Amino acid sequence: CDGNNFSPPLAISGVPAGARSLVLIMDDPDAPAGVWDHWIVYNLPPTTEEFVEGEPPPGMLGLGTADNTNYEGPCPPSGVHRYFFKLYALDAELPLPPGATKPEVEQVMAGHILEQTELIGRYSRS
Repeated sequence: CDGNNFSPPLAISGVPAGARSLVLIMDDPDAPAGVWDHWIVYNLPPTTEEFVEGEPPPGMLGLGTADNTNYEGPCPPSGVHRYFFKLYALDAELPLPPGATKPEVEQVMAGHILEQTELIGRYSRS
């Protein structure tokens, strides 16, 4: 809301040897209407080492809460919100077309998660 709305740079390391794909989900659990999905990327190559600021990642883009398939930056209506970046290493690629929703991605990846991690950022508008 308050900037250029570029996706952030992220570094990835320690992907397990058996990983066939990665999933990144960014959401805001503090949104007034419930969890707001800002960014969903799946079927990332397991060799992905970074997300370059402002550039599309090398995976399939899912459909966020605002019908967005690209990164949607923080825009809390009030107060400080938490933004979770959740990264999953999977033992399979997901048989989903582009534009899958977070519930669809989570349902299909269930039982295929080798490892997961998360990064939490906080943001409030000026």
